[in-house]
Amino acid sequence: MYKPFLTTALLASLALGCGVKSKNVDENTTAATLPTETSASSTSATTEGEAANVPAASPAVVPAGKIADAATILSRKQVPILCYHQIRDWRGTDSKTAKDYICPTSIFTQQMQMLADSGYNAITADQLYAYLTTGAALPDKPVFLTFDDGDLDQYENALPVLDKHKFKAMFGIMTVAIGRRGKQPYMDKTQIKDLADRGHEVSCHTWDHHNTKKYTAADWVTQAVEPKKKLEDITGKPVKYFVYPFGLWNHEAAAELQKLGYLASFQLSEKKRDEQFPLQSVRRIIASGYWSPKTLHNAMVGSFKG
Repeated sequence: MYKPFLTTALLASLALGCGVKSKNVDENTTAATLPTETSASSTSATTEGEAANVPAASPAVVPAGKIADAATILSRKQVPILCYHQIRDWRGTDSKTAKDYICPTSIFTQQMQMLADSGYNAITADQLYAYLTTGAALPDKPVFLTFDDGDLDQYENALPVLDKHKFKAMFGIMTVAIGRRGKQPYMDKTQIKDLADRGHEVSCHTWDHHNTKKYTAADWVTQAVEPKKKLEDITGKPVKYFVYPFGLWNHEAAAELQKLGYLASFQLSEKKRDEQFPLQSVRRIIASGYWSPKTLHNAMVGSFKG
């Protein structure tokens, strides 16, 4: 049975796996430095000419006055959202805790084949946002695929499988590790841009994966403002979505991300969502490398009933 809560040992392992240290930030820097972007909370309806060039599910065509209230968003049937980390074969040196976050390539391939054979349609982040905010129609049996951290094996091993099924996904990038090689290599700038150019969503997964529950004002600049700008410089596209480190969040973090202009943020830790800012606490589950395609399907159906 799927348990949405992360263990203390698992959190510690993730923190060690990131291999990062804190970054000093000028205390005079404020969240006001966040670049402005087109968002549903500040954008009026586009002209007919503009709308003709923008997909119907894009936030660019969701007028602020059309966004549903929090209660309506919370009442919508949840779309299954899967989270993956490393996509590679297990090694003899991998601990049990590490394996919880590694999906062997063959298992991932089988899981994606199950989704395709079962008629699931992998939707984009913008389609999900439009559905949640306006009730916009989704294809039959929607599923949203997400990948955290920016590991190189996601690009080398997962992307060809996604391409085979014409599935789009969202990749949460931890910017401190961009281009890092070694025992755990990460995607470089060229690969990240290629993901965006192919129509995948590149989202902010902070600078160095620190728990948002412990942020100060300066931390938000370091972890949510500056990484956003860096990723936008790399991709040439707006970064609209945020992925919580460890999937952990609280109301204060949700409120801050709303204020910073992120359209939605994605968690892992619990079934509860923020009653005031439900878009900043969108639920996901980890797709385990221990799961057969049937087990994955059962977890999707069981966890996203509402």
